[in-house]
Amino acid sequence: MDRYNNLPDHQHAVYVGTFFAQVFAWMSFGLALTATVSWFIFYQKPQILDHLMQSPFLLMGLFIIQLGLVFWFSASVLKMSFGSALTIFLLYAFLNGITFSGIFFTYTQESIALTFGICAAIFLIMALFGHTTNINLTPIGFFGLMILIGLIITMLINWFVQSSMLEMIISVIGIVLFSALTAYDIQQLRLFADQLQSGKNQSITHRVALLGALKLYLDVINLFVMLLSFTGKRRD
Repeated sequence: MDRYNNLPDHQHAVYVGTFFAQVFAWMSFGLALTATVSWFIFYQKPQILDHLMQSPFLLMGLFIIQLGLVFWFSASVLKMSFGSALTIFLLYAFLNGITFSGIFFTYTQESIALTFGICAAIFLIMALFGHTTNINLTPIGFFGLMILIGLIITMLINWFVQSSMLEMIISVIGIVLFSALTAYDIQQLRLFADQLQSGKNQSITHRVALLGALKLYLDVINLFVMLLSFTGKRRD
C-alpha cells in the first residue's frame, strides 16, 4: 500500500500513469498550438509580426500580458474551473505562437527542426531522470529560481549591449538551467500524483495536470530558445 493514498499499488500505478498522460497530452497540445500559430503567421500573415516589430510598446505589452497570464494561472488554477484554466492555458500558447513566429524570420527551417529534435531528446532524458531518480531535486527549485532571475536581468542588459559572448554564456546557462528544471518539475509532479486520490480529487487532478502541462511547456519552450540561440543557423 502506498503511504500517500489508500489505493492498492497496482491501481496507484495506473492512476499515476493516467495523470502523466494528461500532463503530456496538454503540454503537447499547447506546443502544437504555438507551432501552428507561428507557422501560420510566417507563411500567411507576416504583416502581423512586422506590425509588432515596428511597435515596440505593443510587443512589450504582449509580453507583459503573457507573463501576467502565467502568474495568474499558476496562482489561481486550483481556485478556478477546469474550463477557465484550460482557456487561459490555450490563450497563453496562442499568444506565444504570435511572438515566436519571429524565429522563422531569424533561423533556417532546417536549423529549427534540428534544434527541436535535440530539445525533445534532452527533455525526454531529463524527464525520465526526474521520474525515476531517488535523489531529492528540491534544491533545484530554489536555486533554479535565483538563477532564472539573474538570467532574465542579464538578458535585459544584453538587449542593450548586444554582446555575442554574453549571449553565448546566457544560452549555455539557460540550457543547463531548463534541463535541470525539467527533471525537477517532473519529480514534483510525481509527488503531487502520489498524494492525490483519484476517487475524491478528480477535479483537482485535472487542474493540477494542466498546471503541470504549463510548467513542462515552459521548460520545453525555454530550452528550445536557448538551444536555438546557441546552435541555430541564422538566415543570410
